[in-house]
Amino acid sequence: MDYILDHIGIAVRSIDDALPFYLTVLNGVVEDRYTSDAPGVEVHVAVVRTNDKVIELLSPTNKNSPMARFIKQRGKGVHHIAYRVDDLDEAILEARKKGVRFLEDTLRTNARGRKLIYVNPASTDGTLIELCSYPSQK
Repeated sequence: MDYILDHIGIAVRSIDDALPFYLTVLNGVVEDRYTSDAPGVEVHVAVVRTNDKVIELLSPTNKNSPMARFIKQRGKGVHHIAYRVDDLDEAILEARKKGVRFLEDTLRTNARGRKLIYVNPASTDGTLIELCSYPSQK
């Protein structure tokens, strides 16, 4: 199984306030911008490409969203690192055989068709890792 760095998720209070740095200093381009109001997600997303790297700026849609809780507990900054795999179901099975635990309630397909799940940070020594695959991959 190949794990390819897909993107880094950055928790911000306001995408509009954070964007200028990524656009003017890092010469990034906004590739997509959307909101997910799904329960347990509740996040605004801006997908920014800088050269061949992708950053997702993530801001809460309300003060009770998981992203709002994350920022309150840990502050702004890196939220997660995402790795793309060819087959998410297979990657999950392989990882479970190696003792990796997942945050089961995070398994979903996002608003743009990306299938994803988060690894329990207890399995990664504290880092939130997303595994994801895209519909065009299969």
